[in-house]
Amino acid sequence: MAAEPQRLLLKGADERDLTRLDEYRAIGGYASLEHARAMEPEAVIEEILESNLRGRGGAFFPMGRKASFLAAGIRYLVVNADESEPGSFKDREIMFSSPHRLIEGCLITAHAIGCEHVFIYIRGEYLREFEILRDALEQARTEGLMGGVTIVLHRGAGAYICGEESALLESLEGKRGQPRSRPPYPAVSGLYAAPTLINNVETVSTVPVVLELGAAEYAKLGVPPSSTGTRVISVSGNVANGGNYEVLHGTTLRELIYDLAGGIPGGRKLKAIIPGGSSVPVLTADQVDLSYDHDTFTEAGTMMGSAGMIVIDDRACMVQLGLRVAQFYMHESCGKCTPCREGTRWMVQLLHKIEDGNADQFELDLLLDVCDRILGKCLCPLGDAAAMPVASYVDKFRAEFRAHVDHGGCPFGGESSLERVMAPVDQHTHHPTAEVPA
Repeated sequence: MAAEPQRLLLKGADERDLTRLDEYRAIGGYASLEHARAMEPEAVIEEILESNLRGRGGAFFPMGRKASFLAAGIRYLVVNADESEPGSFKDREIMFSSPHRLIEGCLITAHAIGCEHVFIYIRGEYLREFEILRDALEQARTEGLMGGVTIVLHRGAGAYICGEESALLESLEGKRGQPRSRPPYPAVSGLYAAPTLINNVETVSTVPVVLELGAAEYAKLGVPPSSTGTRVISVSGNVANGGNYEVLHGTTLRELIYDLAGGIPGGRKLKAIIPGGSSVPVLTADQVDLSYDHDTFTEAGTMMGSAGMIVIDDRACMVQLGLRVAQFYMHESCGKCTPCREGTRWMVQLLHKIEDGNADQFELDLLLDVCDRILGKCLCPLGDAAAMPVASYVDKFRAEFRAHVDHGGCPFGGESSLERVMAPVDQHTHHPTAEVPA
């Protein structure tokens, strides 16, 4: 039986204009907020804890536990809407098609942690989403839903590093976006040195769903206890129907690729899967039946990350892909710490030599050594995000890297295979409007 989307977070988004407050209320919108405000704040946090709702931004840390760590004093809630991971565009769709669900999640969470000021740090390129969110906020204010809470929309300037929570806080304070040394962690000293809860758009938007279903019921969904509920997965690359699909944790990669995303065009063969955005280790075609959940992916040596799944067919050159990934992270490195600043550039230089056919076989091991000198040695995860995927490409497709050296260049030749992998999709719908080349 073919897999079906599970609409909880995106409920009603295809049938109604949920940017309108009356339409959102028609599907039960803001009922969870009313319910939450009738509860003690500690009871709301307990509900989130019991649901085992975990962060959907990449780290997958339990939201309720993070909220329970907050120190006493003036507190802030910061929503990370700086979605910048290549392959991930699901937060964009949530803001575009259901902005009131995010606002409701912000207001419930603000009540739970006892804060009056919420900041949504939105990616600067998301102009239309910013405008939709701004209009939805005005509707909520006009209807008196804010309950004394102020929500500020802050547009970023397009830096990948500002998706890292401490760099985001620095940027929000008007400083250069660079990661902070930790400890202290944001729960103790975050925005303006006050205790701060930071979660991404999907996580905060899921809070009303938890309250609507009840924590016990939500905790039964997916793959309990570690991966409860649903996940909005951005599927792109060599698939017929790229887009965002909300599914229960535990859906297999095969179901996502072949049932929901329509399979690989032109009868091509599956070569590899990047399951969680460009920063996570790659999976090979024989791992297509893995379940999309935390424990399964951890055992397989990869991560769900930001749920940006990139499907790669047999035309793609993994060396070229590694070079593209390394170039991106080299460009986005803030340069604050040496392993990342120097290591990413060294990776790019080595990958250029391999792709051009000017490398020696020993330089494959040198590339892995450079990756090892970056991993776990940086102030923030950006260095890891560059090193982990490239090391996995070398590990799982070493014969392809060797062939570049032996062949004196890329054995694939011709048109860039990466252009095929980066096929365009309409990021606001569940189905593509652009055709993937055969």
